[in-house]
Amino acid sequence: MHGTADQIQSRTRRRGARLQFAVLLLLGVGFYVLCLRVAEVDFGKLVAGLPRLAGWAARAWPPDLSEVGTLLVRAGETVAMGTVGTSFAAILAVPVCILAARNVTPSRWLAVPARGLLNVLRGIDSFVFALILVAAVGLGPFAGVLGVALHAAGTIAKLWAEAIETVEPGPMEAATMTGAGRLKVIRHALVPDVLPSLASIMLYIWEWSVRASTVLGVVGAGGIGQELKNSVDLLQFDRVLTILVIVLVMVTAIDAASAWLRRRLL
Repeated sequence: MHGTADQIQSRTRRRGARLQFAVLLLLGVGFYVLCLRVAEVDFGKLVAGLPRLAGWAARAWPPDLSEVGTLLVRAGETVAMGTVGTSFAAILAVPVCILAARNVTPSRWLAVPARGLLNVLRGIDSFVFALILVAAVGLGPFAGVLGVALHAAGTIAKLWAEAIETVEPGPMEAATMTGAGRLKVIRHALVPDVLPSLASIMLYIWEWSVRASTVLGVVGAGGIGQELKNSVDLLQFDRVLTILVIVLVMVTAIDAASAWLRRRLL
């Protein structure tokens, strides 16, 4: 009887699990269908627009190389925006990640608002920050630097806090037992252990920031993105192709350099 009861309970649990899966699947499908309708997905429009897209592609060849010098300067602005923005973000992230990491925060009450701040910075894209800051500091790459810095600071600090929380507590406990203060414990016991991971995270965010900076010119934040927008607006597709090639080469070089540096660190 006992075995029979266990079998009945097992079958009941399996039926309940299957029913739950079916309900979740139906809800997921319904949600996805709703998203398709709200997003106004219409592949007919795509098919109808393909000939026009092909015409633009044909007009893009050969690429316009007459302003390569100017475009390279703009590409340099884009790299500078991503690089300086990431460095500012790292400076902002240092104190916030210490407050947000549960194993080193001075108070659990400080960890909650610190993580809330990180969610705000990460939740607002650098594009939106740049759009707002253009109104404050004017057109040009400085607005892009600030936009990248604010958004990247939230991402860097969150990833740094998570990396800090995964360290073994032994070295910090040993340093604490010697009577060292919190700052000395962090400096001598924590930082050497997590520094390679923190540097790797910052390099990853740096390459992401450079890629993100390529479109900030759309809102007037300078860089090669502004040249891209101007060329598209004027239907200069041969110039668009030149810009896209420069962006591809630039991003590929940044990614390769970042990957090489991360391998050296780890």
